[in-house]
Parts: sequence; structure tokens; C-alpha cells
Amino acid sequence: MSDPELIIFDCDGVLVDSEPISIGVLLEYVAGLGVAIGEEAAYDKFLGKSMATITGLLRTEFGLGITDADLDRIRAAVYARFERELQPIPGIRDALLELDGARCVASSSQLERIRLSLGVTGLLELFEPHIYSSTMVTKGKPAPDLFLHAAKEMGVAPSGCVVIEDSAAGVEAAKRAGMQVLAFAGGSHAATPGLRAAIAALQPDAVFHDMSLLPDILAGRRMRPS
Repeated sequence: MSDPELIIFDCDGVLVDSEPISIGVLLEYVAGLGVAIGEEAAYDKFLGKSMATITGLLRTEFGLGITDADLDRIRAAVYARFERELQPIPGIRDALLELDGARCVASSSQLERIRLSLGVTGLLELFEPHIYSSTMVTKGKPAPDLFLHAAKEMGVAPSGCVVIEDSAAGVEAAKRAGMQVLAFAGGSHAATPGLRAAIAALQPDAVFHDMSLLPDILAGRRMRPS
């Protein structure tokens, strides 16, 4: 884990505490279409996945067809709440300022949403222009495509990368890409028992709950992440 050549950060739930907002908007919207989905089930099925994957799951598992107009309304509602409420993960800015070397963002969200999220939380300047979206690859997480694309664009072999993720889909994608992966479990959504179990089953290289510890973990100074 010492001195990775590239640190790849997921965005939602790792850099910004956005998952409760996103899931809340989605569940409220589909409830208005007559489909009730519990919060824990939503995190289990949707966390870390692209909107294209989510709409496919809504169609196949819940019989709900989401139109382009529906997607526009969902995005507008999410963006409006982000602008009012979104906060960075506690400790992330100081951790980023302490880290040396290359870093980038690789997120299942669209570029517009990633930049909005990072912009309203004051983190955009710490990553731009190295921001990669699942819209740039054929298959989103848990496929490894996005992380491999980010590594290629940054000129680093997969073996030189460490991924910071909060979802089972993201952890699986990183492992399939041949990268080390640290699972961050400090977001406000991370207490969900099913999420913890799903991540543990994938055996990430470490699980930690306090973002301020990330520089020490990456430098090998702290061998037991919190």
C-alpha cells in the first residue's frame, strides 16, 4: 500500500456525502409512480451503479419503465438538493491536501453531476481535469472498465493504483481491475448492515471510517485502519 503511483477516488460517498440525497430523491420519485422500495433494499441494489444500470434494474426487477423525461426530472431534483444541502465528507479536503502524487476521480455519475458535486463542496480544484465518468466506458461498475480507463488516461498500470470506494459494486470493480482497494465506511449511509456485509464479503485491502486517516494508511504508517 505504500507510495501508490495513482489514487483513484470514487465521488459519491467518498468525496461528498451525497448518497442519502440521491437515494431519497430516487425513492420519492418511484413512489410517485406507484413503486415502493425500502431504503436498505435501494442501497443494496443501486449504490455505486450508473443511472443506466439503475433504470435497467427498475425495469427488470420492479416492472417500472423510466423514460428520458423521468431521468431529467430526477436529475433536476437531485441537483437542486445538492446545491442546497451537499457537504464534503468530513476530513476529505485536509486529507487531499496532505497527499502527494497523482490522483483522479472515477465515478458512476455523469460528468455534469460530478463537477457540480465537487464544485459546491469546494473540491473541484483538487481534481480538475482528471475526472472520469462511467459514460466514458461501455460497462459501468462492477465491471472494471472505468477504473482501467482512468488508469490508462493517467498513464499508470493497474498494479500501481489504489482505489478508494464506498460501495460493493466499486470494490468489486477495483479488484477485477487488478488494483488495491480501500473501502471507506464513514459516509452517512454506511451504517446499513447489508452494505457492510456485502463489502466485507469482497475482502477489500482495508476498511476505514475516518477520512483524516487516509494519508497515514496510504503511506503505511497506520496498519490498522479505523
